[in-house]
Amino acid sequence: MNRFIYLASQSPRRRQLLAQIGVRHELLLPGTDEDAEALEIVQAGELPETYCARVTAAKLDAALARLTARGLPPAPILCADTTVAVDDLILGKPEDDADARRILGLLSGRSHRVITAVAVADAGRRLSALNVSHVEFAPLSAAQIDRYIASREPFGKAGAYAIQSQAAAWIVKIAGSYTGIMGLPLFETAALLDKFGFEL
Repeated sequence: MNRFIYLASQSPRRRQLLAQIGVRHELLLPGTDEDAEALEIVQAGELPETYCARVTAAKLDAALARLTARGLPPAPILCADTTVAVDDLILGKPEDDADARRILGLLSGRSHRVITAVAVADAGRRLSALNVSHVEFAPLSAAQIDRYIASREPFGKAGAYAIQSQAAAWIVKIAGSYTGIMGLPLFETAALLDKFGFEL
């Protein structure tokens, strides 16, 4: 049975969620020689679900190469990516205040999709899953959006918000996986890890 996994993600929320289900993990993060941001560039005409799965697979490829290059002990590697979409428009991490205002304005008073892809691999196998949840926001005033931006909470997050932050007050309803919206759908993650010998 595997005793631990490598998590190739800088997200503190993914670390928290793995700990919640009792999965011991070690971080396997990109080095200064890697351009991790380049993996997240959207290709022309790419649909959000396709984009999310492709980026996760590319992150896993990079992490597998990193494990080999660093000569680390073998263990399964887990990667994930979360994408927020309104229809076919991908809403990434806001670049600045104006971009955060634009994104939150698009989410205001309507439903959007939160897509999280998870992929796990070791030396012999590679498995993945995709979770899609729907989130409905109440209409937001300009003042509400400005206060949220002033909190700096939108930055570094796809779709310019975190469900576990003060933005939860705007969520009318969700259909899907709360943990998927946070960034790691635990049902799908546990099902993948089960196939790698983790009893959850």
